[in-house]
Amino acid sequence: MRALLQRVSKAQVSVAGATVGGIGPGLLVFLGISRQANEDKTRWLADKVANLRIFPDQQDRLNLSVKDSKGAVLVVSQFTLWGEASKGNRPSFSRAALAETALPLYHLFIERLREHALNVEQGKFGAVMQVELINDGPVTMWLEAPHD
Repeated sequence: MRALLQRVSKAQVSVAGATVGGIGPGLLVFLGISRQANEDKTRWLADKVANLRIFPDQQDRLNLSVKDSKGAVLVVSQFTLWGEASKGNRPSFSRAALAETALPLYHLFIERLREHALNVEQGKFGAVMQVELINDGPVTMWLEAPHD
């Protein structure tokens, strides 16, 4: 599993012109689920996202998590994080999980974040989405579950 995190002032996701999820300050998480993903890796990655200290404290040091800063999380499924383009010019997505495997793990990831008492919004799994964001910092982090 992979997650691309962006610390944001605000973010929203729309499908067919209608907003389906939006947050103020917090994290925008693009979540890529691989064929190797499982429930343990999903929980590990959600816990890492909830506890990663990338928000400023009173001394402007990156010392607070999204939980500590009372931020929200917007989760957007993105199988293209598993795109492989080392050969040729058309990416292969063969390492990405199939939808029937990925969807339950996507929901588990969101529920695990909510177990951390976070306000979590989400995109629409499998849909063509438009994502708008204002990156704060900018702070962007790449996380990957061990052995993925």
